Amino acid sequence: MSDKYVIGVDYGTLSGRALVVRATDGKEMGSAVFDYPNAVMDRTLNSSGASLGPDWALQDANDYVEVLKHAVPEALKVSGIDPADVVGIATDFTACTMVPVLKDGTPLSQVSDLKDNPHAYVKLWKHHAAQPHADRINALARERGEKWLPRYGGQISSEWELAKGLQLLEEAPDVYQRMYKFVEAADWIIWQLCGNYLRNACTAGYKGNLQDGQYPSREYFKALNPEFELFAEEKLAHTIGQLGESAGGLTPQAAAWTGLPVGIAVAVGNVDAHVTAPAAKATEPGQMVAIMGTSTCHVMNHDVITEVPGMCGVVDGGIVSGLYGYEAGQSGVGDIFAWYVKNQVPQRYFDAADSAGLSIHQYLTDLAAPQAVGAHGLVALDWHSGNRSVLVDHELSGTILGLTLTTTAEEVYRALLESTAYGTRMIVDTFAQSGVPVKEFIVAGGLLKNTFLMQLYSDVTRLPISTIDTDQGPALGSAIHAAVASGIYANVNEAANAMGKVNKHVYLPNEQRSLQYDLLYREYVELHDYFGRGTNNVMKRLKQMKREG
Repeated sequence: MSDKYVIGVDYGTLSGRALVVRATDGKEMGSAVFDYPNAVMDRTLNSSGASLGPDWALQDANDYVEVLKHAVPEALKVSGIDPADVVGIATDFTACTMVPVLKDGTPLSQVSDLKDNPHAYVKLWKHHAAQPHADRINALARERGEKWLPRYGGQISSEWELAKGLQLLEEAPDVYQRMYKFVEAADWIIWQLCGNYLRNACTAGYKGNLQDGQYPSREYFKALNPEFELFAEEKLAHTIGQLGESAGGLTPQAAAWTGLPVGIAVAVGNVDAHVTAPAAKATEPGQMVAIMGTSTCHVMNHDVITEVPGMCGVVDGGIVSGLYGYEAGQSGVGDIFAWYVKNQVPQRYFDAADSAGLSIHQYLTDLAAPQAVGAHGLVALDWHSGNRSVLVDHELSGTILGLTLTTTAEEVYRALLESTAYGTRMIVDTFAQSGVPVKEFIVAGGLLKNTFLMQLYSDVTRLPISTIDTDQGPALGSAIHAAVASGIYANVNEAANAMGKVNKHVYLPNEQRSLQYDLLYREYVELHDYFGRGTNNVMKRLKQMKREG
């Protein structure tokens, strides 16, 4: 009997990756990447060249199908396996990424008279132009004492379904009326694969505010805007699919796109961060996975439900069935380091890095690493892209305190590395104070390669750090769900134990450094509360001046 294989497709911000995995043990057989032809439209609309407003971020849904047509066949070719031995496929997606569609699933951007209307396109996760709408949603929910709001740490994001939906209604009511459903891209791509539309439990809960089987009430939506009264039941509500279930069989059309057998299992959709937890064997209560890249998403299962200030949500079955899935995050991590290197580091550092055969990031890290904790005399706030947790405020901005005429580029770089570690500790401490302690900290994502940063996180958080043993965590996590949907495993936990990959306790906290970081963290907390909790709203005033300028 031949081995059986599954495919995971990871949809990122700029590209999609397909991974072929052996179902028995998680061995990765081959992968391929396809870049989205339209990338991200954040300045102009590709179809017309029309300018987009501040904080817009759009995509073309057709690019997602092109991933299936190119990356999947190429991954199969690279793997060398017989496509007939593939028994399932699963996908994961950025979230909240929304596609307005007709009843047959056609994106509105493909309707001839709407192709030049920005609101007909996919609103990517980092579309933040609905911030004024999110502000109204939060203010009204607090005023009315809406019971669902504390499940999201007391405030929802401009990235989520309600804010984007309200923006669509008020700025393009004609598009809103023609829209059959406002669909998460995570579910839209599954619809294209199997012909069935199911809302996955993960995005419905975290991004659509579905709690205990109910969306916010008609009365609440009507109070926002009378035309918004039926938003949830008309534009969002649909059958919910649980993670790991089959959404249906692969259609002949999708089989032709991918080169896969007709009828194989297509798993219910999922989110890139949440699907990574099983890939890291983190399916038990108290295991927090931090997916660290340009930003960081923190996900964790627990067997109790509670309200954690500033979290991004708690959802029954949001990561694995039978447990409550918690989510938190940091809006900026790797992109803060990239910003600093691109805009602030002198050319001589780049020349020296080239001479040493190192990346500029590694060169700066190597220069900064030998310095004793606190010797640079700096502390920074990691809010260059706003704060996702625990303040949930995209209007905040970054700062560095302690600069002098002797401060070097590598010292500032280290202070920025440390600031993101403090932000993570703030999240970990907040969970612990709320009665859902973090028992194990597992890191996935591109920043794993910086070993100094990983040790720094261990020292700051005082937690041992385990690492995922693959550089394709989301795609492997999707493949795990495909193996469950195809019936090879009974549940996600069982599949994760067989197919997941993790290196336990690779980094351990150093007590001496931890004591010093405790002192710096106290300074971070004081600055965090002073600038972030309303004592001094200078950052918001400055941002408003910037907009008006």
